Amino acid sequence: MIRHLTTEITLTLRILFRQPGFWIPTVLFPAMLYAFFGANSGGGTWAANAMASFAIYAVLGVGFFQFGVSVAQDRATAFARWQRSLPGHAALPWVARIMVSVLVVTMAVALVVAVAQAMADITLPALAWARLGAACLMASVAATVMGIALGHLASARTAVPLANLVYLPLAYLGGLWVPPMLIPEAINALSVWVPTRAMGELAWAAIEGRPFAPRDLGLLAAWTLAAAALTRATQMRHHRPRLPRPNRAGG
Repeated sequence: MIRHLTTEITLTLRILFRQPGFWIPTVLFPAMLYAFFGANSGGGTWAANAMASFAIYAVLGVGFFQFGVSVAQDRATAFARWQRSLPGHAALPWVARIMVSVLVVTMAVALVVAVAQAMADITLPALAWARLGAACLMASVAATVMGIALGHLASARTAVPLANLVYLPLAYLGGLWVPPMLIPEAINALSVWVPTRAMGELAWAAIEGRPFAPRDLGLLAAWTLAAAALTRATQMRHHRPRLPRPNRAGG
């Protein structure tokens, strides 16, 4: 099983890194946005919270684009159909994708942190950095599972526009672009139920030294489990053998 998982991880990495035009912009874009907007939010807590917000935005981008879109595109290939016929646990390819996602997320978040350190006055204790890393890890698993679910729902042609349609509103609703206290009240009432708000709250709690709220942990877990269940249901529908249509010809 370990050997199979290692092979899946190696295969996913090779496919990913052979397409630098696909993954490099995903890694660079959040740090670039932080340099344009987040670094101007002021010093101290505001700058640190903005850094945490764009770190979660980086996590979301990797989950939805790097893996959500690629799943939809891979499903249409003959190689993917052949791969599904191989022996082994059906969950291993998805575990491999999550582990590779964590690696790519680490790169994207590290760039955001590096830009924040270079452009803003951010001083945090070691424990806060460790807790921010834990929040990003939890968010990475959730975002990747949700991205995989989206990849199973969408076709190769519709994956990119559908990912944008989901990804951009989630970033806004989660308070990753605009702090939650500045979101209109009606939108804020919806915001507290979306997964990105839970991701953001965990990241902000890490920065501010507050304990992780059980509600945010539970909400993120619920969205992750729902996405996993949706992926499983969609897989079963895609793999269900099609019965031949009855021949109605004749007189």
